[in-house]
Amino acid sequence: MAAPVRRSGLQQEVINFYRQCFRATLQKPKENRARFQAFVRNEFRNHKIRKSDFTTIEYMLRRGKRQLEAYSSPSIKDIHL
Repeated sequence: MAAPVRRSGLQQEVINFYRQCFRATLQKPKENRARFQAFVRNEFRNHKIRKSDFTTIEYMLRRGKRQLEAYSSPSIKDIHL
């Protein structure tokens, strides 16, 4: 059995935020969920940031959390990519 992967606190925070984003998509209408999920994947993949660029990672986390708060609003029913 392989040893468990050791992650830094920041790495774990990013992973937890990614999961939180996907959980938020479950609150959206079923017919639009796939677009929200694609949006989440796209946002995480579009930003190629070095693991050692802590300032940018922290900035992107703060920005992403504000964006999640906005998109989690029940009034937001659909998203266009």
